[in-house]
Parts: sequence; C-alpha cells; structure tokens
Amino acid sequence: MNTIAYLQFDGKTEEALMFYEKALQATSVKKVKFGALGQDPSAPLTEEEQDMIMESRIEFLGNVLMMSDVLPSMQAVTGKTSIGNNLLISIIDADPEINKQIFEALSVDGKIIMPLSSTPWSANFGMVVDKFGVVWKFNSEASKFLDSFIN
Repeated sequence: MNTIAYLQFDGKTEEALMFYEKALQATSVKKVKFGALGQDPSAPLTEEEQDMIMESRIEFLGNVLMMSDVLPSMQAVTGKTSIGNNLLISIIDADPEINKQIFEALSVDGKIIMPLSSTPWSANFGMVVDKFGVVWKFNSEASKFLDSFIN
C-alpha cells in the first residue's frame, strides 16, 4: 500500500502534466482519459469530458505525483475545484480489506462521495471526505490500471 499526493483540476490536468513533467524532470508520465473506458449509457459524458484526464501519474526522482480532472457532475457533489481544495490523499495498490477498514474509519462523521465498489478500472475504488474536510481516494489497482494503457 502507498499513500501519495494527488492533485485535482477543472479540465487543466493535461496542461499541468506537461508543466510538471518538465519542471520535475519526470522519468515517466502515464495518463488515461475518461473516454478510454467507453460511454456509460446511464451517465453519458460530453466530448469535452471524454477528453479530460481520468487518472495520471508522474514519476520523478524516486517520487510519484498523481492527478486528474474532476468532471462537472462530480463537482456537483464535491464542490467546485479551485486552488486550495484541489489536493487529496490517495491510497493506492492496497489490499481491498485494508481499504475497507480505513475507508470505514475515515467515514465516521464524514461524507462518502463514492462508496467502495468494483469499477471498470479497479476492483476496489471509493472516495470519502473525512470530518476535517480532507478528501481520501482509494484505488486498489491504480498502478495496474495505468500500466495497462499505452501512452
């Protein structure tokens, strides 16, 4: 299990990736756009949303930084992304049972954005805002998912 910094943007992740790749002298950059998974008929995405970054990772000097765009539909729940609330803590590549234990503990007096569940990109994914307003993202297969796409 790893815990890393995770930045969220309002449609500017592609720009941020290029900036951080150069500024941090990245050795590896991986990204997946929302459109790569195909459309969900119950929640179709616009062309602009499909072109947004769903998940990305930059590796530099032995460190990892992840980032993504936040869809407008998700901002309806989480609030508008702006400077100051665009950082979350992401727990990646953890055993689903560990995810469940930590997720439940952080949910006490907090707000669940997305319950832990199986998704097309992870067997165990979920998001919660803890009672202090910190957003936590759980993705048991973050590295495996990004590694499955060729940039």
